Amino acid sequence: MSPQKYLRYFGLNLNNLFGTQRTKEILSVNPTVLPHREEAAEVEVTVYDYDAANIQVHHFDNVAPCTRFKDDGRIAWINIEGIRKTDVENICNTYNVHPLLIEDILSINQRPKMDEVEGVLFCLLNMLFYNDQKKTVETEQISIVLGKDFAISFQEDAHRDVFDLLRSRLNMSNSKIRQRTADYLLYSMLDLIVDNYFIVMERLGEQIELVEEEVIRRSNTKSLARINQLRKELIVLKRNLAPVRDLVSGIIRSESDLLDDRTTKYFKDVYDHIVQAYDLGENYRDIVLSMQDLYINNVNLKLNEVMKVMAIVTCLLAPATVIGGIFGMNFDIIPYAHHRWGFYFAVVCMFVIPIWMLFVFKRRGWF
Repeated sequence: MSPQKYLRYFGLNLNNLFGTQRTKEILSVNPTVLPHREEAAEVEVTVYDYDAANIQVHHFDNVAPCTRFKDDGRIAWINIEGIRKTDVENICNTYNVHPLLIEDILSINQRPKMDEVEGVLFCLLNMLFYNDQKKTVETEQISIVLGKDFAISFQEDAHRDVFDLLRSRLNMSNSKIRQRTADYLLYSMLDLIVDNYFIVMERLGEQIELVEEEVIRRSNTKSLARINQLRKELIVLKRNLAPVRDLVSGIIRSESDLLDDRTTKYFKDVYDHIVQAYDLGENYRDIVLSMQDLYINNVNLKLNEVMKVMAIVTCLLAPATVIGGIFGMNFDIIPYAHHRWGFYFAVVCMFVIPIWMLFVFKRRGWF
C-alpha cells in the first residue's frame, strides 16, 4: 500500500498534512512572470460626493459617469468593485494617475506598498478575512489613489469589504470625515482595514488555543497537520502586517501637499495599531513553534515509555530464558534433570525471580 493510500485509510490527507497546495497559494509570487487576472463580469461603482453640508451617493455599472466628479468643489470617494483593465485605464487617465500605478492596480499578489507619483499618493495593501469552513486567512487586494479632493479605491470582490462603518459615518452630517479633507478619508479606510486584522487574528488565536489543548491531551498526526496549517496562516499574516507597517510609516514621513498636518496624528494611531498587530502575530508564531516542540517532545516521551515497558518485559523474561536454556542443553549430566521435583523447581524459579526483579525496579523508581 502506498503512503498516500495508507494515510487516507486512517482518515488523513497528504495535502492537509503537509499543506502543499496551501504553500503554493501563499508563495505563488514571481515578479518576472506577467500576472493573469480574470476580468470581472460585472463592475459596481459607488460614488460618495460630499462636503460638510451635503452628500450625494451615486451607483453606476461603469466608470464613464465618474468624470463629472473631478474638480467639482467637493470631495469624492469613488469605490470600484470589480477590476477590468479598460475601466481602470479610463478612470486613471481621467484623474491623471501615472501608468506605473495603473500596472500596480492591475497586478495580483503584490507586496503592500505606498508611492507618491506626480501629485498622487498611492497605497496598495490587502484586506484580510477568516474562512471558517477552510480555517484559512483569505486576502483581497485593494488599491487606493489619493488626489486633491478625491480618493479612488479598487477592489476585486464586489460582495465583501470592511467599509460599512465608513459608509455610515459619511451619512452623518456631524462626523469628522465630512468636516475634513480627502486625506482623512484615506486615514479612515486604512484604519478600518488595520482594525479588521485584529478580528482575523482573534479567530486565529482561538484556533491556536484549541490546537494547543489538543496537543497537550493527545499528540497525533492530525495535531501535527493542524500545527502546520496554523504556521502557514501566520505566514500570510506576517507577509501583510510588516509591509503595511512600512506603508503607514511612509505616509507619516511624507511631505506631500495632499496630507494635512492635522491628520498626521491619526496616521500615527494607525501605525501604533499595526505595530501592535505585528507584535501579536510574532507572539502567535512563537506559540505555534512552541507547540511544534511540545508535539515532538510528547512523541519522544511516548516512545520512551514504550521502550521502557519493552525493556522491563525483556528483563523479566530473561531469567526464564536462561533457566530454560540451561536445562535444555544436550548434556548427559545436568543437576536435577531427572529429579522428580526438578521441573517444578525450574518453573518456580522462572516466576519468583521476575517478581523479585519487579520489587527491586519499583524500589529504585525505574517505573
